[in-house]
Amino acid sequence: MELDVVLRTVVPNFLLMGLGFLSRKIGILKGGDERILSAYVYYFALPALFIVDLSQIVFNEENLRFVVIGVIPILAALTVYAILYFIIGLSKDTIYLLVLSTVFGSLAFFGIPFIMFAFPSEGEYLATLSASTISIISVPVSIAVLEFYRLGKTSLAEGAKTIAKKLSANPIILSILLGILLSLTRVKIPEPILTPLNMLGETTAVVAIFMLGVFLYGRKYANLATAIKLSMLRTVFLPSIAFVVTVFFNLPTIPKATIVIMHSVPVAISMIVLSERYNFYKETIASTIFVSSLGAGIYLNLWLLLLGV
Repeated sequence: MELDVVLRTVVPNFLLMGLGFLSRKIGILKGGDERILSAYVYYFALPALFIVDLSQIVFNEENLRFVVIGVIPILAALTVYAILYFIIGLSKDTIYLLVLSTVFGSLAFFGIPFIMFAFPSEGEYLATLSASTISIISVPVSIAVLEFYRLGKTSLAEGAKTIAKKLSANPIILSILLGILLSLTRVKIPEPILTPLNMLGETTAVVAIFMLGVFLYGRKYANLATAIKLSMLRTVFLPSIAFVVTVFFNLPTIPKATIVIMHSVPVAISMIVLSERYNFYKETIASTIFVSSLGAGIYLNLWLLLLGV
């Protein structure tokens, strides 16, 4: 792996994270301001990026193959957890924690910027296609897990109704579906609309990484031993499955690296907000995000090295 690849990924990420952290440290931003940045990325920048990039993708055989290969690792991991629950008998809460620590990665806030920095020429295209299609699986699964955790013994039908209602208003899901619809129907976005959407989408990488530094400042990090173990689900377990799958299907180097990296990015930053909203292992989740995010610059580049980039 060439030194310039390491510099392109590590330096921008840690510089932007450091600036976000520093902004809280010296009082430029206050506690809670990170929610404004998160809302901007979640409701405006990221949906704009998905709509524009997906609308321009031609879903030919090659791209569909890339999409299918990209979601297989998530499905494989969920199958493993189903076996652990039904055969070995792990508790529901343990399975919920394992699932969320595995499938809910920071695809948009960390994965897309990292791939864009690593592969400037074709990174955004592959990263957007990968992140959006993986999110079609991971976002509904994550919301379902949190809802069933909160609903407790509520019936399956009632839980499914609540989940469907939430997903129908989710900006990520809606923007992905709209982008795919525009692509399939070959409808071009008018230039007066495309220009501001492009401007919004191009801010995703910078604001997302900056926001991570803001998020990590001043939080309580407990259960670090458990957090280290949980973080290995995304740093080792899931990307290992992705690596085997991409080798089996003989993907070219950069598409292979994109899929593996997308399955090894830190636990999603938004899990901090969701864990507080659902009262779901708040300190453990915060610590898992902290551990996986802090080491990302090292272990993601180790994966690139293993992949021969």
